[in-house]
Amino acid sequence: MEVSKSVALEEKHEAANLSRVLKPIHLWALTVGLVISGNYFGWSYGFAAGGVMGLALALVPVTIFYVTFILSYSELATAIPHAGGPSAYARRALGKFGGYMNGISCLIEFVFAPPAIALAVGGYVHAMVPGINVMAATVAAFLFFIFLNYWGMKVSATFELTVTVIALVGLVIYWGLALPHFELSRVMTTPYLPNGFQGVMAAVPFAIWFYLAIEGGAMSAEEMVNPQKDISKGFLTGMGSLMAMAFLTLFLTAGIVDTKLIDGVDFPLPLALSAVFGDGSFPVLLMSGIGLFGLVASLHGIILGYSRQTYAMARTGYLPKFLAKLDEKHHTPVWALILPGLICLGTALTGLTDVVITISAFGSVVMYIFSLISLFVLRKKEPDLKRPFRVSYPIIPIISILMAVFCLISLLIASSDVLPYVVGIYAVAILYYLIWGNKNIRPFEEEFGVLDELDQ
Repeated sequence: MEVSKSVALEEKHEAANLSRVLKPIHLWALTVGLVISGNYFGWSYGFAAGGVMGLALALVPVTIFYVTFILSYSELATAIPHAGGPSAYARRALGKFGGYMNGISCLIEFVFAPPAIALAVGGYVHAMVPGINVMAATVAAFLFFIFLNYWGMKVSATFELTVTVIALVGLVIYWGLALPHFELSRVMTTPYLPNGFQGVMAAVPFAIWFYLAIEGGAMSAEEMVNPQKDISKGFLTGMGSLMAMAFLTLFLTAGIVDTKLIDGVDFPLPLALSAVFGDGSFPVLLMSGIGLFGLVASLHGIILGYSRQTYAMARTGYLPKFLAKLDEKHHTPVWALILPGLICLGTALTGLTDVVITISAFGSVVMYIFSLISLFVLRKKEPDLKRPFRVSYPIIPIISILMAVFCLISLLIASSDVLPYVVGIYAVAILYYLIWGNKNIRPFEEEFGVLDELDQ
């Protein structure tokens, strides 16, 4: 009887789920790769918002938040290692609607981040080869990485590891080129806060961009060989790497160039080096070429992330069932790659990089708050839940949720022009849930029971 049950579980697992091929090094590459483009573009918009010190000050609470959040999130991800990630945690803690809202918030983050990155890819390509149109390069990048993700997690993970290492080497080269020309006087310009505390708050979305999407690694949990032990290793090493990268990139860039020259551009690092070495110089061309690897790592990783979140929500029943269909040969969620990809592509064609960054930041912060609330609820509701990694409770989660609320307030204050878009997106999502999304939700035990038994 037990043998039959085991065989049935294994068959059901193979039919309905993804392939386990990932190890800690792959999760490190995925978490760093998801985010590394934040060093190559996007963050420099914060100079106009708050000045050098305003952006630096915004980065401090944002960094505190992400460190405490990743520690808290590692507990959730190792206790509930499922592709749904945040939607799975919130559903277990807060019920069906809570799970849906957290999943939608994650999708908002992961669907609006790729257009900004793809536009930056187009900008970098155009800067290197002016004859290539920005939008043409943007569309080509999207289509290529959707196709690459289709070939399966093993191919995707190997590619992600390769381009992440190249992008990280590129940043080290950039820091090495910038350091001899660093001038503290450029950083400590007066007034220190040209737009006051309001400027610090306005710079928060662009400080978040240094870390945005790191949590996406949790959505590869069902494809890890040993998720309970390895998720925390990959997350914590990734967070340490990103923290060092953010501060080095911000201060070394500000120390070599007038920040007014690089605000509002999608290729700030080559432009900063051109102020030192001259337009068309070898360091500038080198950084333009390597910069593409940083953008590619994040674009590819986030496409992977949105596909897994879409797949998991469709498997639950929140989204149409066809989005959970897996390709028989590659075990990849084909329609979960294509349909959100088309939405990403349409958004990219607007060309509004700063707007989509802010919308993505709103989605991420809402998701962070729901996930942290889920941690508190699960600690009380399921004290005996197997937790291979335990965060220092309740101090770390309390600090994290306070910092998350600070980030949300900053977004609300500084980005009121973008707020109508965010409200509209959530309104459509809630309306969909009320009309269709709550009709075919699978029983909790049916969806997670098989996976829980196989993971034991």
